[in-house]
Amino acid sequence: MTEAKKKNKKKLIITIILVAIAAYAIHHFGLAKYISRDNLNVLQEWVGSFGLMAPVIYIGLWIAACIFFLPGLPVAILGGLLFDPIPGIIYASLGSTMGATAAFLIGRYAARDLVEGWKEKNKHVKKIDDGVKKNGWRMLLLTRSVPVFPFNLQNYVYGLTDISLALYFIVSWLAMIPGTAAYVLMASALARGESPMQILMYIAIAGILIVGVSLIPKFLNKSDMVDDVEAEANSK
Repeated sequence: MTEAKKKNKKKLIITIILVAIAAYAIHHFGLAKYISRDNLNVLQEWVGSFGLMAPVIYIGLWIAACIFFLPGLPVAILGGLLFDPIPGIIYASLGSTMGATAAFLIGRYAARDLVEGWKEKNKHVKKIDDGVKKNGWRMLLLTRSVPVFPFNLQNYVYGLTDISLALYFIVSWLAMIPGTAAYVLMASALARGESPMQILMYIAIAGILIVGVSLIPKFLNKSDMVDDVEAEANSK
C-alpha cells in the first residue's frame, strides 16, 4: 500500500470515528427525533434554554443537519421561531452555509474514497460532476435553486468536483439566502403575533424571494445543463 493510500485510509477512519461519535451523541440526547415540523415546539424550547448561547447551538444544529442528512426545512423554520427576523436570517444563513461547507470538506478531503464510488453508481451524482466540468459555478447555482438533487447529497458530491472551496462557499451562500430568508420570515410572522399588516408584509417579502429563486435558471444561458436539470424536474 502506497503512502498516499495509507494517509487516505487513516483520514477515512478518523472521519468515520468522529461522525460515529457525533451521531451517537445526537441520538443519545434524543435530538434526531425532534428535527421535524411536528416537534418544532420542543426543539424551540430546547435551543432557547441555552440563552445567550442559543445562536451558537442553532448554528451547530444546522451543521449537524447538513453532515448527517437531517431535514433542513424544520431547522430553517426554527430560526424564525427563535429569533427576530434579521438575526434569524443571519444565523440560518451562516449555519446552512457552514454546514454545507463542512460536508463539502468531508467529501473532498476525509471521505473521498468512500464518496467517490457514488459517481458511477448514482446518475444524479454523475450529472453534477459532468455539469461542473462543463459549466463551473453555474451548475452549483442551478442545483441550489432547482430542488431536484437532494441538498445534503449535493454538499458531499461537490467536494469531489473541481470547484474551489472559496467559490463553493460564496455561490452556495448567495444562492441559499433567498430561500432561507423566506422560511425565516414566514415563521417569524406567524410566531410573533405581529399586526396583520406586518404579517402580510413578511409573507409578501418571502413570496418575492421564493419567486426570485425560481427565476434563476431563466437568467442562466440556455445550455445542456439547464435542459438536463429542467427535464429532471419535470420527470418528478
